[in-house]
Amino acid sequence: MESGNAVTASNKRDISGKTIVIKIGGSTLGEGDSTVPDIVDLWTQGARPVVVHGGGKVISDWVAKQGIQPEFIRGLRRTDEATLDVAVAVLGGLVNSQLVAEFQAAGASAVGISGVSGGLLQAEVLDPDLGFVGKIVKANATPVEAVLNSGSIPVIAPTALHLYPSESGEDRILNVNADTSAGHIAKAVRADQLVFQTNVEGVLDARRRLIPRMTRGQAVDLIAGGIAVGGMIPKIEACADAVTVVGSGHIIDGRVAGALLVCARGEDIGTKII
Repeated sequence: MESGNAVTASNKRDISGKTIVIKIGGSTLGEGDSTVPDIVDLWTQGARPVVVHGGGKVISDWVAKQGIQPEFIRGLRRTDEATLDVAVAVLGGLVNSQLVAEFQAAGASAVGISGVSGGLLQAEVLDPDLGFVGKIVKANATPVEAVLNSGSIPVIAPTALHLYPSESGEDRILNVNADTSAGHIAKAVRADQLVFQTNVEGVLDARRRLIPRMTRGQAVDLIAGGIAVGGMIPKIEACADAVTVVGSGHIIDGRVAGALLVCARGEDIGTKII
């Protein structure tokens, strides 16, 4: 695999102008991680990267620091008002600002926004029992396009506008899944690629072998058959939904330096969903 520094001039032209939505784990970036340098390389070569970040682990750490006891409903974490306040502060403040600072330090222009900015993500309550957890019903590409057209990298925190608060004064922000957010944003901006940076090689079959390519239907069957589990499910679902509009969806190993560049050039890496 070529590193980011080994990309040839012809390959640089290949990715120029491509809009690539990249979901990264906000809590996994650290010393030696190649995600930020790879995204900066895409940007310097003329691509239009859009970054959507998570931050679940950081939220959990800060919830614990605040002494908030987690509550689970049918195995799912409930987001009460106090937890929502922490999530919004951590995602839109701490994690987002740290990532923007990393991009700036690496020589790129980056602008931090959230799903609330300009009504980018709009949602309704997924399940009243789960509190302020949202189901995205609409995405507005305008704020993302504005940042892209200014020549900067949008760095997006996954929160959403609460479209239908049940009572006056109820919080107008909902917590939404970062993987799902990335899929909706990719559709809204009609991206060429949707890429999930993960800590595994890609999607694996029942015998733990990499599945290099899947159709949308095969991706849905993989979930229905119980082969895809846990955090891989929303990533596959987001890709399967997005490829109705987006050129292709990809799940790759973000720990490998240059993997994102290889994916952007259309070479085989990880799992591609079409």
